[in-house]
Amino acid sequence: MCGIVGYIGGREAAPFLVEGLRRLEYRGYDSAGAAFLVGGRVVINKATGRVSALAGALLGAGHGARTGIGHTRWATHGRPSDRNAHPHPDCQGRIAVVHNGIVENYRELKEELAAAGHRFASETDTEVLAHLVESQRNGDGLAQAVRRALRRVEGTFALAVLSADDPEVLIAARHGSPLIVGEGEGERLLASDIPALLPFTRDQLVLDDGEVAILTRDGVEVSRLLDGARTVRHAARVEWDLATAEKGGEPHFMRKEILEQPRALRDTLCGRVGLDGLPRLEELALGAGEARALEHVELIACGTSWHAGLVATRHLAELARLRASAEVASEYRYRPALPLGAEGGGKALVVAVSQSGETADTLAAMRAAAAGGARPVAVVNVVGSSIAREAEGVLYTRAGPEISVASTKAFSTQVATLFLLAAHLGRLRGTLSESGARELLAALGRVPDQLEAMLPEVAAQARALAPRLLDKRGALYLGRGYGFPLALEGALKLKEITYLHADGYPAGEMKHGPIALVGPQTLVVVVAPQDRLHAKTLSNLEEVKARDGFVVAIGTEGDRELARLADAVFWLPPAPEPLNPLLAAAPLQLLAYELSVALGRDVDQPRNLAKSVTVE
Repeated sequence: MCGIVGYIGGREAAPFLVEGLRRLEYRGYDSAGAAFLVGGRVVINKATGRVSALAGALLGAGHGARTGIGHTRWATHGRPSDRNAHPHPDCQGRIAVVHNGIVENYRELKEELAAAGHRFASETDTEVLAHLVESQRNGDGLAQAVRRALRRVEGTFALAVLSADDPEVLIAARHGSPLIVGEGEGERLLASDIPALLPFTRDQLVLDDGEVAILTRDGVEVSRLLDGARTVRHAARVEWDLATAEKGGEPHFMRKEILEQPRALRDTLCGRVGLDGLPRLEELALGAGEARALEHVELIACGTSWHAGLVATRHLAELARLRASAEVASEYRYRPALPLGAEGGGKALVVAVSQSGETADTLAAMRAAAAGGARPVAVVNVVGSSIAREAEGVLYTRAGPEISVASTKAFSTQVATLFLLAAHLGRLRGTLSESGARELLAALGRVPDQLEAMLPEVAAQARALAPRLLDKRGALYLGRGYGFPLALEGALKLKEITYLHADGYPAGEMKHGPIALVGPQTLVVVVAPQDRLHAKTLSNLEEVKARDGFVVAIGTEGDRELARLADAVFWLPPAPEPLNPLLAAAPLQLLAYELSVALGRDVDQPRNLAKSVTVE
């Protein structure tokens, strides 16, 4: 998730690009850059850092240019650095490309292009696109070269391309990542999101997946990527104000990020399931022999990431037959140091889970585990973060920037990434059959579509339900099996953004104390999809109803018994039991969100909390 801007027209391009990048910096802020056509050549200026620090250099580099493209980056391939920043040129420096998305087959393309003599200067997947376009130049124009190149690309992309040999056009294409064309008098503008264009034009055309746009000063020609057929498209008038536009039309970043989860999960899965339907985690750098030697996995995390780790302990036990524990990092780092595995020596895997990759307690705990003989790997969202740099293998969640303090898409992408890890280890260890892996990963691939289909109804239902909960004095969240970590996460979300007291418990612990809290003014949220423990969860729910608790349930479509016992139910589509957490998280998030709004709280920046805890 990065920011793209582009300009072709009669004015200087640089001021527009700088202003547009500033307005898109919430989409990525580890580096920025721009490419301009100046005097028949491509001039590129890029570096790590915020747009404000680079603005002067970008304005200077683009002086006099009437065509340019720019990019603000959130890294997915290659750590943040000057050479990994966009734009990327071809070998001759005649073409420049900026790109959002993930090129799944970039390794294969890079090897092919390198064998043909192309020279690469970065670690990114995007640079492959510049060389691929270069390789497809047959004297028939930039647009045709871009088409031929993109037909070879697997994955997602939104990209803008300019060339010194075709100075009168700017090429844009989209598949799976947003891209918008703005129309002005004698000029055409390009951006990956509406806010970048609003100060310059409200007449905007949203490209559809599989479309290519040729931008000139006088107009836009849109056609299909695969067959080149023209499509008739017209700009629409955008009436949003800038603050609303930055949130994608949503009132808060938290709601926007909840609704982004289908896209985020698709990015997480991109390239990690092979054509054979089996897990493909090359970046983990773990061989079959090492996997079979493992005796224990320790997941180390804080807050929401710890809850994702708790879900993963069950995945690892079920799919990879590994003893696994999820440890709170702030406790783990201070407990007595013990050798890990039978003799240390790599018999244990420690997985540090952190959205930012900078969580101080998690980093210190990972170091302690590594010193005790464990192999350290990381599941993080930020490329090049401290935890990622010190781990021996890294799985990036690819959630994109998360602006709201309360984590939402970070949780779901962590759960999905850890599920892939468990399936991968299961295959390496021989505990998960090929057919079993294919079945589970096929179901995982359907989750983004299932989530996308259910979110509108769940959001509307949560909004309608929130006013009925305003008199509740506290909440009890219950679940069994995979539902228990979700109960903890749901309770945490409620605490974070409503300031109401909430506790998460295993439903089987009800009679060991929590049932004393239940009464008419107690909200009881139960995670109860149809799983192997469903009957026992319903029995616990009977106990709640007998004491007049107000029950909000999350369950599988068609569950009449659950509907009978609950005051309100959020319905989930049927899915394999290990995947229920990916579907159940959104109703919990939306319930907390809507109650927070109803209570008048500051949703995106709740009191006393920071986005990333980088001190002890």
